[in-house]
Amino acid sequence: MKLVNAPLLALMLALPLAACGERPQANAPQTDTTLGQKVREATNEARKELAQGNISIGSDGAKVEISPAGDLLINGTAVALNDSQRALTLQYRERTIAIAEAGIEIGVQGANLGARAAGEALKGIFSGDTDKIEERVNAEAEKLKANAAKICDQMPALLATQQQLAAAVPEFRPYAKMDQSDIDDCRDGHVELP
Repeated sequence: MKLVNAPLLALMLALPLAACGERPQANAPQTDTTLGQKVREATNEARKELAQGNISIGSDGAKVEISPAGDLLINGTAVALNDSQRALTLQYRERTIAIAEAGIEIGVQGANLGARAAGEALKGIFSGDTDKIEERVNAEAEKLKANAAKICDQMPALLATQQQLAAAVPEFRPYAKMDQSDIDDCRDGHVELP
């Protein structure tokens, strides 16, 4: 696995597409660029799937999912759960979805930043006023970085819920692979990529 700086990754992915975006009017509120709108439209489907479909839990070899009803499915077979175990699977699902949705939003913000940065650069080249471009782009990048750090703030609660679920449901235990190093890596600004 390779570690990559998360905000930098979002920016790198967005910049090649930035030519498709438009820069909003100077006095307009910060809204989605054309690229950001397209990314948001595409991610709305992912958000819908998160809310309505099973979520997958990362696993080596087995297919582990939690349904919207709180069913724990391992390779398509439901694990028998009592009410308190089901409540934990639902809590784990909710926390996982919250982190995924926050990540999706960071991706949209990264696309917007990339489009705005490209627009600022082009504007500066044509106007000859390049002095403040880096300052404005860096200010926006810092906001994005701060928003990305908020994802890390949600991870300790997810880890605690995972540990509770693993203790309550032995069948889940082999798939409870998140640990403190994942939180530490997040706070260091890195994301593991397969």
